Amino acid sequence: MNGTGERNVLLEVKDLHVSYGAIRALSGVSLKVYEGEIVSVIGSNGAGKSTLMNAIMAMVRREKGDVFLGGAALEARSYKVVQQGVSLSPEGRKVFAPLTVLENLKMGAFPRGKDSKVDEDLEWVFSLFPRLKERIAQYAGTLSGGEQQMLAIGRALMARPKVLLLDEPSLGLAPIIIRDIFKELRRINNEGVTILLVEQNARQALLLSHRGYVLQTGHMVQEGPSEELLANADIKAAYLGGGKAPKGLS
Repeated sequence: MNGTGERNVLLEVKDLHVSYGAIRALSGVSLKVYEGEIVSVIGSNGAGKSTLMNAIMAMVRREKGDVFLGGAALEARSYKVVQQGVSLSPEGRKVFAPLTVLENLKMGAFPRGKDSKVDEDLEWVFSLFPRLKERIAQYAGTLSGGEQQMLAIGRALMARPKVLLLDEPSLGLAPIIIRDIFKELRRINNEGVTILLVEQNARQALLLSHRGYVLQTGHMVQEGPSEELLANADIKAAYLGGGKAPKGLS
């Protein structure tokens, strides 16, 4: 794993608060993602992981706090966030079922306008996920779960983001499909895309990422290099099936 000492902070969340009515979903959450990294956020169901992603994307209101990309504040409108350089592959995939694979991918490129490199990036996505090219004219709603996940990631990549957000990419998928998708995520990162990943499959997320954060009931309770979190007895007990979780991490 490379260190972060000489890297620039690309995405930064500072003191983020989000509420749904009287329910506080995030309380003073802060994190940093350095250029070129994969950073994972792990936590149990209801910890606030998806809310964090949606708040970065301005899909839910940021009650307090700021989100920065390359030092510039991210807008409070989601389409502007995409134009600034952040895109999301959402939980549950949410592909456009009545549209074909090709039409879904072109929807992902829509914020780029008449960018001459869209076709080039389309071929890049097909090189990552050849199965999408095989099903280019197939309706997205008829794809398997794994194929829909590939399409959701490909659609997000078509915006040519500086930071790719991935919300539960392993959800509902067979282990062999998860392995293939995570292999491509590493390749995507190696080709210059910084990634922020939230994932309930903590072991898989930490094995993929350089650094990790632990989110518990809306608070960041731990952070560090992924290999240290994997070796941490409390993290093992709470999230990796390593025994009884200590109070505060269960």
